[in-house]
Amino acid sequence: MSDPAEQDVKQPAEQPESQGSGAVPVGRADQASAGEPPGRVAIPEEIPILPVRNAVAFPGTVMPFNIGREKSRRAIETALRTNKLIAIVAQRNPEVEDPQPADLFEVGTACAILRLLNMPDGTQSIIIHGIARVRIEAITSQDPFLRARVRAHYDEVTPTPELEALVHGIRQNARRAIELLPNVPDEANTVLANIDAPGALADFLTVNLSIELAQKQELLETFDVLERLRKVNRILAAQLEMLELSQRIQDQVKGQVEKQQREYFLQEQLKAIQKELGQADGRAVEIESLRERLAAAKLPPNVQKEADRQLDRLTKIPQASPEYSVALDYLNWLADMPWAVSTVDSLDIAEAERILDADHYDLEKIKKRILEYLAVRKLKPDGRGPILCFSGPPGVGKTSLGQSIARALGRKFIRISLGGIRDEADIRGHRRTYIGALPGRIIQEIRKAGTNNPVFMLDEVDKIGQDFRGDPASALLEVLDPQQNHSFTDHYLDVPFDLSRVMFIATANYIDPIPAPLRDRMELIRLPGYTQEQKLHIARRYLVPRQLAEHGLTAARLRFRDSALREIIESYTREAGVRELERKIGTICRAVAAKVARGSRRPVAVSQRSVSRYLGPPEYLAEVAQRTSVPGVVTGLAFTPTGGDILFVEATRMPGKGNLTLTGQIGDVMRESAQAAWSLVRSRARKLGITENFTTVDVHVHVPAGAIPKDGPSAGISMFTALVSLFTQRPCRSDVAMTGEVTLRGLVLPIGGVKEKVIAAHRAGIRTVILPERNRKDMVDIPKDIRAKMEFVFVERVEQVLQHALAPRAQTDESPARQSAPTRHGGRSGAEGRRPSRAKRRAREPAARG
Repeated sequence: MSDPAEQDVKQPAEQPESQGSGAVPVGRADQASAGEPPGRVAIPEEIPILPVRNAVAFPGTVMPFNIGREKSRRAIETALRTNKLIAIVAQRNPEVEDPQPADLFEVGTACAILRLLNMPDGTQSIIIHGIARVRIEAITSQDPFLRARVRAHYDEVTPTPELEALVHGIRQNARRAIELLPNVPDEANTVLANIDAPGALADFLTVNLSIELAQKQELLETFDVLERLRKVNRILAAQLEMLELSQRIQDQVKGQVEKQQREYFLQEQLKAIQKELGQADGRAVEIESLRERLAAAKLPPNVQKEADRQLDRLTKIPQASPEYSVALDYLNWLADMPWAVSTVDSLDIAEAERILDADHYDLEKIKKRILEYLAVRKLKPDGRGPILCFSGPPGVGKTSLGQSIARALGRKFIRISLGGIRDEADIRGHRRTYIGALPGRIIQEIRKAGTNNPVFMLDEVDKIGQDFRGDPASALLEVLDPQQNHSFTDHYLDVPFDLSRVMFIATANYIDPIPAPLRDRMELIRLPGYTQEQKLHIARRYLVPRQLAEHGLTAARLRFRDSALREIIESYTREAGVRELERKIGTICRAVAAKVARGSRRPVAVSQRSVSRYLGPPEYLAEVAQRTSVPGVVTGLAFTPTGGDILFVEATRMPGKGNLTLTGQIGDVMRESAQAAWSLVRSRARKLGITENFTTVDVHVHVPAGAIPKDGPSAGISMFTALVSLFTQRPCRSDVAMTGEVTLRGLVLPIGGVKEKVIAAHRAGIRTVILPERNRKDMVDIPKDIRAKMEFVFVERVEQVLQHALAPRAQTDESPARQSAPTRHGGRSGAEGRRPSRAKRRAREPAARG
């Protein structure tokens, strides 16, 4: 030990063979010379105690000890002046600097001091020889050092067959252990053979075994020689088993190293032979380069094993064989994959929020969900995040959101379009048995990205096809499952690749075509269509600057007034997104760019009046009032893959036999809704004030835009209202639209897509929307500016629909625009129940076009 004041015991690698400077030679207690082993020495009843740390002294052994504590020095000096005997006792806690009697074990070893060495650094060391075990009976003094009354215990052995067999077995195990241990001197076996006493044999092995201090103390306290030998035998057998296992492992490693050296030697010989024969071309260089690239790629162990097998196979295939190019391409793919290459995530939430706000207007819910995802990644980087799926109509910013996420994270962005994919091999790849086989699109794009944690966008996941070549949607189940994609296996690579660090984002216009198992693996985030005010902000902040830059114009050369942008939005576009709006802005930019190219330097300010000069006459006009001015025509609301839209339900009657005809390319569900509405009208004809004999008339219900397929139950109340309007000759109010499913009991059931339908109604100039009562909860998703401008009526039964949708009987001869406001219904929400005055409605009419 380096500091005697902190540690008393340190066993050096070699014992000193001569006195140090200033050493005082000390004889044995019985005055024998220092070179002779002491015999049985009488131990006095009272003896000095030397506490030691982290060591146990045994009888018959010679050990060195450093002396550092003052009490220890005094005990040694006293022992040297008297009989040279001292009891060495181990401390229970080595951290105690001034041990008390309770800090010492009760059993120690009486030792004779053979030599005292004064070291050059001023410290002292002693060399002792263990004589006999002693048990502390009582502490007689603690100052200036510990003294105790002790009782000595000498080994007493009665020879028995069991004892002889145990000694023989211990000797055999000890010899085997000496053979397996490295750096053991040859004299160890000689010493082992010359120890005759069984107790001395046990003590000798205990000192040299690698065991804990507690085990050594336990063996010291075992006075029965037979029991001590049993314990030593168990410890020796356990260590021998460990040594043999370690030897086997070393032999295996040595065999593998020798095999690799032999293969390397043979390979070098083969290269030399090929060089002498003139066959050494670029193949060897190519293989060696490939070997270095595979080593640099840091392949996982299972992949490295397959790569080594293929590389060994490549060296044996003739270069002219087709198999050579197949194996070479495969190894190149393995070497190019980013097995251990990843980008460091930038998880600054404030910076990510700034990027999202700079790239996208509104979409608060979507931005909040993305920031929550980033926050979770920051707190748990190794967590498996969800698979996000952005669903919404075209042009609302699904793809650009993915690009913003990648920019916020500092990751690479890759995108593949799944629209029209019908072959499963496009996802999982082809097996190498096919000519021209390649990995799937997933692996291809990750190799192009050069990182194993990109933002991967799967665009148009709802447009995946399916035929005899397989189902790509089923192949995506493993890709989009966080519990499985850590071991995604491409058919071409045929080794697992970890996709768990990839952030997958899917996009879809419509959720229904996505198979249920695939939909279940994704977290759906809906992006509804934009309102007119939102489109105005988007055009002002994003679309106009982008189009000016793409057409080489500046804001000083071309300026769009807000009135012009509103005119384009209301009269020239009818969409949920903003792609058509950007195209119209681009058309105006091209016209102005043509003037500038001809030499015009006059700045252009596009106003509401000048829009028609660039875009022609308005493409969309308000037609709700004209089309609902006659009985039997009702305005309904629909939810389509491209967002919300209005639809008209028209009904007419003619002499016949009570038949119902349905047209307009409607689906089975909508057809059943029409039949339910027809049955409900006939069953309640008297309550509804209908006196018509239904057996003498045929009814035809038509939903215009017959080239567009339509389906769903939400047109139920629209068809019911159209039939009642037809037979009662009460026209529907022109500013009212409705949506809801109808039952044969006259109940109005909830529907989906409320936000998209309300936005479509607002876009078409509708001022009142009738919704099912159970859809009241969806009002929180409606933008505040739309809620402030529109009236919402919530109904539970069809009678309430008629009350608010049809003109009163006393005013059926007046135009719908002059009808009075309906009676407020308890289902309306707050200020939405107040209908604007007729003058205000007329003032708003131009803004409701398109």
